[in-house]
Amino acid sequence: MIYILNMYYVYILISDDLEHVYTGFTTDLKARLNSHNSGRSPHTKKYKPWHIVSYTAFITKEKAVEFEKYLKSGSGIAFAKKHLI
Repeated sequence: MIYILNMYYVYILISDDLEHVYTGFTTDLKARLNSHNSGRSPHTKKYKPWHIVSYTAFITKEKAVEFEKYLKSGSGIAFAKKHLI
């Protein structure tokens, strides 16, 4: 039997100028990227368009939120720059 799980994604976006990076969390990557690129997100609208450079899927919301929080910390930013961007 195949079970379809709700997935939770932590994603990293980069702007066209390659200078701005944004890390976020969602359950729908395509819709969230469209939201960023349409200007509906106040934190990212002035640097659009955005491109997904990395994402990680989790089966629990708690793990996804924990990883997003880590990626926004000093050591997480360094990890992302070295391994994900």
